[in-house]
Amino acid sequence: MKPVLPHAQLDWDDQGLPRSRVFDDVYFSDKSGLDETRYVFLEQNNLRERFAALPVGARLVIGETGFGTGLNFLCAWQLFEQHAVAGARLHFVSVEKYPLSLPDLQRALALWPELKPFAEQLLAQYVAIHRGFQRLILDNGRVILTLLIGDALEQLPQLDAQVDVWFLDGFAPAKNPDMWTAELFAELARLAAPGSTLSTFTSTGWVRRLLNAAGFKMKRTPGIGHKWEILRGTFLGWPEPAQAPAVAKPWFARPTPLTGERRALVIGAGLAGCATAASLAARGWQVSLLERHDALAREASGNPQGVLYLKLSAHGTALSQLIVSGFGYTRRLLEHLQRGVDWDACGVLQLAFNAKEAERQAQLAAAFPEDLLHTLDREQAQAHAGIGLQSGGLFFPEGGWVHPPALCQWQAAHPNIRVRTHHDVLQLRHTEGQWQAWDGETLLADAPVVVLAGAAEIKRFPCSSELPLKRIRGQITRLPQTAASQSLNTVVCAEGYVAPARLGEHTLGASFDFNTEDLTPTAAEHADNLKMLEEISLDLVTRLGADTLQPQTLEGRAAFRCTSPDYLPIVGPLADSQAFAGAYRALSKDARKTPDIPCPWLDGLYINSGHGSRGLITAPLSGELLAAWLDDEPLPLPRTVAEACHPNRFALRRLIRSKA
Repeated sequence: MKPVLPHAQLDWDDQGLPRSRVFDDVYFSDKSGLDETRYVFLEQNNLRERFAALPVGARLVIGETGFGTGLNFLCAWQLFEQHAVAGARLHFVSVEKYPLSLPDLQRALALWPELKPFAEQLLAQYVAIHRGFQRLILDNGRVILTLLIGDALEQLPQLDAQVDVWFLDGFAPAKNPDMWTAELFAELARLAAPGSTLSTFTSTGWVRRLLNAAGFKMKRTPGIGHKWEILRGTFLGWPEPAQAPAVAKPWFARPTPLTGERRALVIGAGLAGCATAASLAARGWQVSLLERHDALAREASGNPQGVLYLKLSAHGTALSQLIVSGFGYTRRLLEHLQRGVDWDACGVLQLAFNAKEAERQAQLAAAFPEDLLHTLDREQAQAHAGIGLQSGGLFFPEGGWVHPPALCQWQAAHPNIRVRTHHDVLQLRHTEGQWQAWDGETLLADAPVVVLAGAAEIKRFPCSSELPLKRIRGQITRLPQTAASQSLNTVVCAEGYVAPARLGEHTLGASFDFNTEDLTPTAAEHADNLKMLEEISLDLVTRLGADTLQPQTLEGRAAFRCTSPDYLPIVGPLADSQAFAGAYRALSKDARKTPDIPCPWLDGLYINSGHGSRGLITAPLSGELLAAWLDDEPLPLPRTVAEACHPNRFALRRLIRSKA
């Protein structure tokens, strides 16, 4: 995976309008870009009437080729705000190979003062926009923007969505023919909802013919300004002679969306549970968040500082794609919190502590753009970190540390969420379409949907007991800040990590212990953490006076990480394991078969667990993924990544390996 150019390369003309250096074309009309957008895209798709007709709880999905300056998105959002009822939502999905840098986007959007209230929200969330799927939550969840960063024919085939409206707004066909191909139009048809509409500024005959061949009924219509004609059309259906697009395998297909009450129980109020509750609440669900302790984030999510650390692969694996998308999503959420107390974007430095690590880092630096990560030599690393170091390393400029309880508390503060502490769910029962949470003889709560987000504790329930979740004990050490340690400017990692001080204390950690069930902090693990600090920086050891500290006098906390065998989280709907094995037994004889049998889902039962030490990066976006499953919305991740995280992957592997 070679890095795309990190940003669009722009020139600005004498009128202050942007022009693409790569495509030698304008982003919008020099006469009236606003009028053109409104006429070509909003009017031709009847968006004013369609927004006004949306009932409470409904949504419209707009897809776009070519996000550019975001002008079409902002105009659609403005119209939606003017005409849609309060309970309706707008999903906007746009593919863009060369996203604008933040300064260029600010400069371009300043040209449209009437869009300022919308542009300001977009700009505030325009952070960590990297390759792949990037989801931005705007207007408190009423508007969702999913940017697919990369080549359209790499990104769109991975999109799982039903699109109601298409805006075709790539650069002109003569300038950028790759955005106007039969292959691309086939993807638009695959994603089109029944009756989907489409419009574009071009009226080129071969574009119209290719769209017709893909199943759209296109016609020329009078243009605007210097455009004599434009194209508009409707999706009639996949054309008969063509091969219909492949459908998802039944064990990864979406369960039938539930109708009726939009109430949910979420069990476990750590990062995964609070994220899930927040994503559902933003969509109008009434959520009961059940927590066995006396407050949110009492277990692994309760550490004083967690690190936004990206352990990536240069080979574009599902885990690596999840991490880049999840990092961006979390990083944008943090903009709502108090910097310096709740989080800090101080950067993260991963030291190249041996030759193997240095080689791995060189591969990553070649595979990803510099604004996500880049290597530093020892002198540069020391300048960034503010302390003496034994080596250089890999620097993540947008990374940093987070106080996880603050993120949990912010997410759980939504008015549609009711937090219910001291609710220890020992049993689940499914009765008359309702999931009931019981503690002995006491019914704690019930709802049509339940999400198990209690890390490895979800194995207590028979329906999820076979999921291969493993607990790993980790202990952190709290070290008081000194006058000399204040120079530490960034999180520094080797085998462990140390963070700049929060409220007068540095966090150092974390140990890994696969065999202990006791969560009492031990002097031995404090001693191990101090050894990790020596590997990070002998200079920092001296600055902290750590060489004189007695491990038995140190403060810290221990908690269990919860991980899966493939290190991916477990996120999605859960099936009945026995019925699953029976329905798909043929796979044990021939793994290439796809039995045409609907998956035996446990209706309304979902999982969000197994985040390991990456919960800050993967749990929040997994909450969005679950909400998309439940509300039948565009997924915030590539389909292959969602399938790689799906709970059914383990039952599937067991069947295939059994060779019965």
